[in-house]
Order: sequence, then C-alpha cells, then structure tokens
Amino acid sequence: MENSIKLIVGLGNPGSEYEHTRHNAGIWFVEQLAKQTNQSWQSENKFHGLVSKIMVDSHECRLLIPTTYMNNSGRAVAAIANYYKITPEQILIAHDELDIPVGAVRLKMNGGDGGHNGLKDIFKALDSKKFYRLRIGIDRPKNSNNIVEYVLDKPSKAQRQEINQAITNALAIIPDLLSGMISQATQQLHSQ
Repeated sequence: MENSIKLIVGLGNPGSEYEHTRHNAGIWFVEQLAKQTNQSWQSENKFHGLVSKIMVDSHECRLLIPTTYMNNSGRAVAAIANYYKITPEQILIAHDELDIPVGAVRLKMNGGDGGHNGLKDIFKALDSKKFYRLRIGIDRPKNSNNIVEYVLDKPSKAQRQEINQAITNALAIIPDLLSGMISQATQQLHSQ
C-alpha cells in the first residue's frame, strides 16, 4: 500500500494584499477543503501558521497554511511534520504551477522546484524532495520577465473560475489520498 497523506499544506503569502493573487492558489485549495468538511482554523505560533484537522472516512489529516511568506514556507512545514512525526512521503503540498494551463491540476511525487521559492524552501527544511505536490495550473505570462508580477497579480474572473473548478476536481480525490490509494487518485485527477 502507498503512503496515506497525513498533512496537506496550502502555499501562499499572508495578508489581504496577496489573498486573491495567483501565488495563493495552494491556500485556496486547503481553505476549500476545510470549508467542505466544516472545519475552522486556529493560529498556532509553534507551527508558524494556521492549522486545522479533517477526518474523511476515519482517516485523519492535518491542514496547514503557513503564515510565513512563501519563500519561508519550509519552517512551518518542518515544524508541524516534526511535531506529529509525519514523514515527507505523507505530505501533500498544494501550490500554484506556471507550467500547467489554467484550469488543470496535477498530482506529482518528487521532482524539482521549477523555480518555485516555496518548494525550494521546503526541500531545504525537510532535507527531502520526496513529498507529493498538488500543482494547480496558473499558466505562464506571455513575457517571461514578468513572472514575479504575474504570480503576485490577481487572475481574471474567468481564470479564477477555471482555477476554482480545478480545485473542485482535486477535492474529489481527497478520500483516496487519505486512504493511501494515491495511484487511483492520480489516475482519476489526470483523466479529467
């Protein structure tokens, strides 16, 4: 049996000025997951973030939104993973992905950071790349010099609806992820 997911982290930046920006797509995902399971968030200083816990088909999973900036996400992930003795293979990091079109979402284990500073910091903090990523497509800007402005900008209304639909599609595989049926979850997600 594959590892079941015990921790889901939504990456983004804290503060109202970033709340609706593309870089916060990971946060949008875990917020929807908590909402769907009627869970609230608690601020937890020792984990440098907001935490919640969900139970799906008797499988417990912790949720984390780091309240650090994106490029310091690793501190929060490592703190909660070490505290609850969660291995990297039991972690799912939800994040925005430039190399995937808007409206698409992909599940992946391992790999590089693709220039994503949040992932870079998590690699360093966990001393591992062996965790799952839920890659929420935001597409690339036409001008590659504008990556930072692009990820820190709000998507159009139509794009946000497509991203929301991708998040809804990803929420459907949560029961499989939590019960350790990751291949099945991946197949279901990627066939949409």
